[in-house]
Amino acid sequence: MKISKEVKTGILVVLGILLVIYGFNYLKGQNLFDSNSVYYTEFDYNALTESSLVTVSGNPVGKVQDIAYDFKTGKTRVSFFVNEELKFSKNSVVRLYETSLMGGNAIAIILAKDGDMAKSGDTLKSEVESGLVSSLSKNFSGISSELNSTLKATDTLFNNLNAFVTDDSDAGLKSTIKELNETLKSFKATSNTANALLSKNDENLAAILEKFKILSSDLAVVSTELKEANIGTTIETLNKTLNNLNGLLANIDKGEGTMGKLFKDEALYDNLEGATKEMEALLKDIKLHPKRYFRILSKKEIPYKEEETK
Repeated sequence: MKISKEVKTGILVVLGILLVIYGFNYLKGQNLFDSNSVYYTEFDYNALTESSLVTVSGNPVGKVQDIAYDFKTGKTRVSFFVNEELKFSKNSVVRLYETSLMGGNAIAIILAKDGDMAKSGDTLKSEVESGLVSSLSKNFSGISSELNSTLKATDTLFNNLNAFVTDDSDAGLKSTIKELNETLKSFKATSNTANALLSKNDENLAAILEKFKILSSDLAVVSTELKEANIGTTIETLNKTLNNLNGLLANIDKGEGTMGKLFKDEALYDNLEGATKEMEALLKDIKLHPKRYFRILSKKEIPYKEEETK
């Protein structure tokens, strides 16, 4: 069977058209020979392009198919296709994120474990993740502000330094350098003097440091002994004793108890004073007239006579 040139030309034209359609869709990221499922989502703004990647856990599973602005809702409606082997829940979320510092964007499907399975044509919820570029922009903004403050402080410092230099001529600058040189020479001389003084007194300084070392050791030993002596318990016991003593003195001051009555009861005091005087008189009379009390020394009873007071 012989095919005419017209038929061959028609077949070539049809194949060319099919090849153009396939190439166009391939450039858009869609393979006509793959079996895919199409889903939809919405964002408040558009940061995607057609053929942007669709990923799951960082793995490419599809691409963005179409992007359109919805004049009714004011949102960007995005349609994307994924391999039909991917099964996920309707509760899964489509997340817009940045893929690199060059500004590329993609969408990721954050899989959910609950809910019914999504079907081709369903609309999924969306969210936007703060990308690396946005974070770096914020950090660079903060660094820029701090750098600006530093430059302002440096400018103020130089202005203050310029205020000290009133003579801008070469002579004035030379004078300033000369004074600075003399100051440095004076500081060097002082340093040399201090070094010489330290060199002459090396032995004394060593002895002082050794004594200080011994004193530090003794203080450490004393501190350890005081710690082991349990001074806290001793002070607590002394405090309790003083409290008891204060209570006893308070009772005495109130006239409670034997001691309190002895100090506060005037009648008892007077009785004791009278008894003391009578005891003193009795002892004195015994000393002067022993026969009056010891019958062995005298058979005659000698009556007691109270001594007359002059």
